[in-house]
Amino acid sequence: MPRRIIPRKVVFPPKFKSFMPLGDSKTKGFIELLYEEYEAIKLVDYDMLNHLEAGKIMGISRATFARIYEKARRKVASALVENKEIRSVFGNAFLNENFFRCNDCGAIFNMPSENENFNCPVCKSISIIKNK
Repeated sequence: MPRRIIPRKVVFPPKFKSFMPLGDSKTKGFIELLYEEYEAIKLVDYDMLNHLEAGKIMGISRATFARIYEKARRKVASALVENKEIRSVFGNAFLNENFFRCNDCGAIFNMPSENENFNCPVCKSISIIKNK
């Protein structure tokens, strides 16, 4: 029986729902990029951290981080070569304390914790839960 997967910490969720190839309207499906995979690419390729430092930020070992990073790179490469859409999906992650999720539209956003009465910025719903 495999070990249970420990949720990975994501500092800030991706600012996109999907990327689609421009020009050729015949995309050949899509690839789901998990939040933790996005975070791995961001930490190494954008923030220029090594695997050990990035693993500490995400609360996982260096080896686990390396596996997540490798999987993310393969997904992005596959999407670029095979002309596929990249969609961001939540996956097995948790966000910082100030993030909330809308029960109606699924949007994830952050707000100051002092503000207890607020609506979803996307659909204006009041059905909001604190993201864990």
